[in-house]
Amino acid sequence: MIITYQGAEFFKVQFGDTTLAFNPISKESKLKPTRFFADIALVSVNHPDANGVENLAYNGKEPFVISGPGEYEIKGVFIKGFASKSKYGGKDRINTVYSVSLENMNICFLGALSDRNLSKEVKEELGDVDILFLPVGGDGVLDAAEAEKLSVEIEPKIIIPMQYDAASLKKYLKEAGDEGVKPIEKLTLKKKDLDGKEGETVVLAVA
Repeated sequence: MIITYQGAEFFKVQFGDTTLAFNPISKESKLKPTRFFADIALVSVNHPDANGVENLAYNGKEPFVISGPGEYEIKGVFIKGFASKSKYGGKDRINTVYSVSLENMNICFLGALSDRNLSKEVKEELGDVDILFLPVGGDGVLDAAEAEKLSVEIEPKIIIPMQYDAASLKKYLKEAGDEGVKPIEKLTLKKKDLDGKEGETVVLAVA
């Protein structure tokens, strides 16, 4: 699995010949979009910063788009979506938390989550989380302190912060006791690489 960061909450996850995109930035956004083909697009919140599935089509091929709660299976990828709350963009919105199972690894993508109080049922459904994509920037999503508390409850092996600026990332790393962590360009993982990891923070630089 290869994970690269495209900014905001936009991630590209590749494994084998399959590509997933999480919260792709739209051309309608003030943020800079990136174009590439994705087999599966997951949109957690209906906002131009996260719903740019038009940038993921290529050569007549369109991604399979998931944009809400439910259970899905596409190309050997198992996905569950759970409704949650967001205040992204300054107003109340529905946000979908995604659990994604692939290559014997479990990803939890929290999207634009603003309320850290996930229900007991959702936490149970998430199960053992290997990789947690965690919003930390405040301003409509979890702030550094809330994000750190939720990450402790979820107990992932690896935490990837998202939706931050330099100041909020610094706050989060201080909360997590990971002030020495330096950004890397991409994260390449196999299941065996997760052995022994407990809440390790990985900061990805924007591609």
